[in-house]
Amino acid sequence: MDRPKLVASDVDGTLLDPLEKVTPRTAGVVARVVASGTPFVLVTGRPPRWVPPVARAAGLTGYAVCANGATVYDIGAEEILSVRGLSPMQLHDVTHALRKLLPDIRVAAERTAVGPVSAAGVPAAFATEPGFRNPWGNPRDAPEGGMDGENNEVPTAEVLGHPATKLLIRHHELSSDELADAAGSVLNGARLEITFSTNRGLIELSAAGVTKATGLSEVCERLDVPASRVVAFGDMPNDVEMLRWAGHGVAMANAHHDVLATADEITAPNSEDGLAQVLERWF
Repeated sequence: MDRPKLVASDVDGTLLDPLEKVTPRTAGVVARVVASGTPFVLVTGRPPRWVPPVARAAGLTGYAVCANGATVYDIGAEEILSVRGLSPMQLHDVTHALRKLLPDIRVAAERTAVGPVSAAGVPAAFATEPGFRNPWGNPRDAPEGGMDGENNEVPTAEVLGHPATKLLIRHHELSSDELADAAGSVLNGARLEITFSTNRGLIELSAAGVTKATGLSEVCERLDVPASRVVAFGDMPNDVEMLRWAGHGVAMANAHHDVLATADEITAPNSEDGLAQVLERWF
């Protein structure tokens, strides 16, 4: 493609190296992208509160698409611009249906509200029922404990009792592929998005039609950039729709097989600055 008018990148396994760092080479090319006036958008499964450490490391202050497309976040303004979530009734019905097939699942909910990220009156941003364990723990540089860790355990009714951007479902004996297949068989017709960004027995459910592609499309509308002029990078199934939507979709060599099959191009792994290797063509 011609020099892109917007760069979109997944975070974990793509922008970050295996040590969860932005390497000097990648930081350098991101700086050149930004200096050229080309927006560089983070598109991640992470909630907004887990984005600032990555944005600081990459030197970014623009937009981030969070929670697999459910939230658009203005990094510099520290403001949530839009949210598309699940209702308490949906959360309850999905959990009840899945427990009939998989009694041992544990659930958690991510919550975000439009407005300043520090706004009062919003329920705890992350709530888990007893026994849920986040495979990531706390991301580096995030506050320990409380709603940023695995320790905000509340009764199941409290987890499911507020609108959420994502419902996270964990099973300690199944892979994420296996868990997603099981959930799909139970929730067929429920019009929910089922995806995952790790294969360690965790899947993430979003409202119907909510994907990284829809969140990125909203950002591109704000910036008046057509999909055909977007280059997007990713590595896991929650990136598939984004790579299909973008004018040029790039999979990391370390990507899930579904992503490799979808991409227009496969670059080097995140351990070898695969993202930088592609962007250096233009910047």
